[in-house]
Amino acid sequence: MAFTRATGKHRAPSRLSRKSAHVAGVAALATTGVIGTLASPALAAAPDAAPGSLEDTGLNQAVITDTLAEQLDAQAEAQELEAQEAAAKAAAQAKAEAEAKRKAEARVKAAREAKERADREAERQRLNAFQLPIAGTYVSTGYQTGGAMWSSGSHTGIDFHAASGSTVVSVGAGTVVEAGWGGAYGNNVVIRMNDGTYTQYGHLSSVSVSAGQTVMPGQQIGLSGSTGNSSGPHLHFEARTGADYGSDIDPIAYLRSHGVNV
Repeated sequence: MAFTRATGKHRAPSRLSRKSAHVAGVAALATTGVIGTLASPALAAAPDAAPGSLEDTGLNQAVITDTLAEQLDAQAEAQELEAQEAAAKAAAQAKAEAEAKRKAEARVKAAREAKERADREAERQRLNAFQLPIAGTYVSTGYQTGGAMWSSGSHTGIDFHAASGSTVVSVGAGTVVEAGWGGAYGNNVVIRMNDGTYTQYGHLSSVSVSAGQTVMPGQQIGLSGSTGNSSGPHLHFEARTGADYGSDIDPIAYLRSHGVNV
């Protein structure tokens, strides 16, 4: 008895037939452009595809390539942003360091200028300072004291008590206009002070400066003695408005006007 194969809707298609139909469907989608919207997991879900295998359509490769490109682009953007942030941070730090350096230099300059001003002021005060011609002394004969000892009939200066050989200094800054023998004054020194007045130091045992020399306050100009018209060791001190005899002014008032305690 001959048997014939039954036909009908209950017959399942073979595996080869299913695969052929799947490939044909993919080809049709590729022809119409719909392939661009498919995702690779849908293709990989074919029931007859072995785990991890790729269909021979190129879709999986295209999706992987696109994903890798997106990752590389994102990585490049992140790196560029990081580089920009680093550059901005470095620029801000450099600016801050430059500002700190500028402020430090400004402080140093200000301190230097302040010191220079202080030094100039100290020098100005030193040059304008006055002091006693002999340290630790006192006035033994006052100004305009009368007596036969003086040719004018009165004392044209003041006498400071001093043992012979005591150091005599300039009471202020000035220029020596006379140094040596002065007749009745014995060995004497006359100084034109920086303020235009004159001071005289008489009866010195020795002179240690010369005419034309600049002297500072407190600078030694000689040693006290009893030369000239003198009754004993002392220092004759005069203050004058001019270099010549007869222009004398009160020496005590003169020294006090310059801050000297007499």
